[in-house]
Amino acid sequence: MNKLVLICLTIFSLGCKAQTTEKYNLGFEQHKDDKALSDGWFKWGDYVLTIDSLVHSGAKSGKITSDSSGNSFGSIAYSIPANYKGKTIKLEGFMKITNVENGFAGLMLRIDGAAGTLAFDNMQSQQITGTRDWQEYNITLPYPEGAKNILIAGILAGKGEAWFDDFTVSIDGKDVQTLAEEKIILPKAQTDSVFDKGSGIALESLSNEQITNLELLGRVWGFLKYYHPQIAQGNYNWDYELFRFLPKYVNVKTAQDREQLLVDWISSLGDVAVCQSCQPTHKDAKLKPDLAWVDKQSASLKDKLLYIYSNRSQGDHYYLDMVAGVGNPVFKNENAYSKMSYPDAGFRLLSLYRYWNMIQYFFPYKKLMDEDWNKKLAEYIPVFVQAKDELSYELVALQIIGDIQDTHANLWSGGDKIEAWKGTNYAPIRVGFVEDQLVVTDYYKDDLKSDLGIKIGDVITEINGQSIEAIIKEKSKYYPASNKPTRLRNLSADLLRSTIDQMTIEYRTDRNDNGTKTIQLYPRDSLSMYGSYKPSKEKSYKMLEDNIGYVTLQTIQDADVPQIKREFENTKGIIIDIRNYPSAFVPFSLGSYFVALKTPFVRFTAGNINNPGEFTVSQSAFIDRQGQTYTGKLIVLVNELTQSQAEYTAMAFRAGKNTTIIGSTTAGADGNVSIIDLPGGLRTMISGIGVYYPDGTETQRVGIVPDIEVKPTINGIKAGRDELLEKAIELIKN
Repeated sequence: MNKLVLICLTIFSLGCKAQTTEKYNLGFEQHKDDKALSDGWFKWGDYVLTIDSLVHSGAKSGKITSDSSGNSFGSIAYSIPANYKGKTIKLEGFMKITNVENGFAGLMLRIDGAAGTLAFDNMQSQQITGTRDWQEYNITLPYPEGAKNILIAGILAGKGEAWFDDFTVSIDGKDVQTLAEEKIILPKAQTDSVFDKGSGIALESLSNEQITNLELLGRVWGFLKYYHPQIAQGNYNWDYELFRFLPKYVNVKTAQDREQLLVDWISSLGDVAVCQSCQPTHKDAKLKPDLAWVDKQSASLKDKLLYIYSNRSQGDHYYLDMVAGVGNPVFKNENAYSKMSYPDAGFRLLSLYRYWNMIQYFFPYKKLMDEDWNKKLAEYIPVFVQAKDELSYELVALQIIGDIQDTHANLWSGGDKIEAWKGTNYAPIRVGFVEDQLVVTDYYKDDLKSDLGIKIGDVITEINGQSIEAIIKEKSKYYPASNKPTRLRNLSADLLRSTIDQMTIEYRTDRNDNGTKTIQLYPRDSLSMYGSYKPSKEKSYKMLEDNIGYVTLQTIQDADVPQIKREFENTKGIIIDIRNYPSAFVPFSLGSYFVALKTPFVRFTAGNINNPGEFTVSQSAFIDRQGQTYTGKLIVLVNELTQSQAEYTAMAFRAGKNTTIIGSTTAGADGNVSIIDLPGGLRTMISGIGVYYPDGTETQRVGIVPDIEVKPTINGIKAGRDELLEKAIELIKN
């Protein structure tokens, strides 16, 4: 997730109501003040917003025009009160774009509750770019309980122009323009505001006994959150109940007093009826609820907890949902407390409890971590509690996020102090790890090439007097990743970044000469920087010499697939490049071209809202042949940039009857993501479902292991060669 999108996730409290012939002015037609946007519409972002006469229908549309740099975003938005009930919400609208590049255009739908964003999509994953005439697009999301506001928008990130018209919002298939508004009765959890301005908890130095007690409390708090029916019904603000309980608990003197307090606390939550529908954990579950710690408690506490587990919540849950048809968790009604940039000790402890328990019950890859997750709660309690300032808090949050070893997990929002700590100035050269050395791979400012005196292929050995090895050792814990190549990928982007405007580097040239240079650093917006791979406007497919087809998924569109099949039908081989993130979802539409019969390619594990902690394995998903099967060789290119949907797509192509995957270890983070909000406005994610090969082989952390390992070399970088592509061509020709 990039910075542009994070801005869009910021919560706004806006009330916009237009006096129109319809309840909501979603077609831009009502426009009382020509100097402003159409009635009810408002601006987010930096770009120019206007009302235009180039329309899909009627007389007016909304238009977004980027600035010349294209380094920001613009959004034209409308707010609708969420006074409706239903299961799903759909946004439909028409969009026209011109010369959109280095970003995307799309519709946006966001549902906010009292605690923050409950559901969100802005079509970024579809990577809609280029020039397109009016076309209808849509977004469908689960309509969450506790919704307070519906925000719809058109968004443009990067360069270009975009027009929007004729928006429609429907709930369960019924247009909100015609739906009667309902009086929404909020659950008790949403009306509890006692600790909105602070927990009042002061925890300073902690004894070992207090840490042990707080570890047990964190386990009990999470257990009750996910299993107790009263909490599942929203009858308690479970964050604030922690703050009510803590002052007395933190000062207990004996184990007996501690456990009696916990037993009394559980009893105070109300009776738990016998559950007639609770099923035992499936004997073949991939992961099972970890209740070993419960067995170690005193008889009275153990009995209380086991009774609740046996009669646990079933069905709808105030804090949980599962994405329909997928099974990854939705952590709903989790207040990010965004106004608390540096949360107090109580809220920092809450942050740890919340995150640790989400991983404990809903992370499908808990057993793949290098270290035992059960030991992490006690380890981090004093560190979270004693975080002395906002930066310290953000860093310790980032560190525990890194401990789960999931490339999807990072601090995607709220880490502003970390960003400042890393610095806002960058070197005008791009570097990456090649042959385990930090190598110059590109320039971000071409007109500085001659002045820099540093060439592509030069090896940087020290930065400001510190060796690259020492820097990696010091900073790796702040770069979450599933495996080492991906961590180095992420780390390399920040190595030549600083809070000051100069940096001294030691480097080695192609003649093995050593040099020292002090290089000037620049603000990001003055450089032509890019993310994991260079933006491209090129067509997604082309014919190479020797009758070999080449396809890059970076720019592929759904409409390209039939044309690829027609034009490449009689080629010797096809090379599919997935050293990028696909701009369209093609595992089935294109993958079906390479299988001769119905072929299994993936299995999933998903959590269970009725038994948190349980993950069961699905049947294999298949790719079936559609039409003629391609008879030539298929070579698929992958590396550490191949992540998530790209890895899933590579698995689909591997099912082909004549497929060879070449390259190096991929990012090792497959599966749909789930968002986690933490106090202080922090936002992270996890891989929310498990993804496995049909034989049960892991993909998480391991990634897509190539059939033939091919890595770039320093000599190849110097010569400007694409050694993976060269190897693919060689394999097809031979």
